[in-house]
Amino acid sequence: MTDPVHPPLRSFGRTKSRAIKPRQADLLQSLLPKVALPNPTAGPIDPKALMPSVAEVWLEIGFGGGEHMAGQAARRRDVLILGAEPFLNGAASALRYIDEQGLENVRLHVGDARDVAAALPDASLERIFILFPDPWPKARHNKRRLVQAATVAEWARVLKPGGRLRFATDWADYGEWTLERFLASDSFRWTARRADDWRTPPADHLTTRYETKGLGDIAPVFLDFERL
Repeated sequence: MTDPVHPPLRSFGRTKSRAIKPRQADLLQSLLPKVALPNPTAGPIDPKALMPSVAEVWLEIGFGGGEHMAGQAARRRDVLILGAEPFLNGAASALRYIDEQGLENVRLHVGDARDVAAALPDASLERIFILFPDPWPKARHNKRRLVQAATVAEWARVLKPGGRLRFATDWADYGEWTLERFLASDSFRWTARRADDWRTPPADHLTTRYETKGLGDIAPVFLDFERL
């Protein structure tokens, strides 16, 4: 008998916490079906087919409450932003931003971002954002971190040459872990030339609610990588 195929370890914790506010619950029923990505486990996703006129396609992995994703979408309405977040309360929060700002260039997946990446065509994205993912700081849990050699390879596959990936964290060990894995890849170049390039928020960064909580052990660092 062959061993069953096991799904990858979850890279995130809880998927729901407090009760969702009535307005956000209404948006989960009324708006989410209109902006939801096709089920990524059901087959390939062609992002340009979702909005044929867009100039670029970006992916935000773990968009939290959605304030960064919505802010970027409002700045660049010519860009289609795909957002993946397993935390239902975060998705409900993001829907409020989408509704209030009239954003038509956002598509959401309430679930694992790895499923979305696996469903995307090669070289289909211009940018990826991974901002303050779960650090899994205990050594025995490091295997659950989102950034692994396999995910770095998958992001290289879906990014176009010259495409950019931004990773931010306020945990020193996770920053070092991430830098080590991207530098080990032949597909990426770290763009920093001086310390301020990773210590200072990039000009186009939008501060997230999680970032302001300061839950990590260092000031936030921002690692930008370019697809070769």
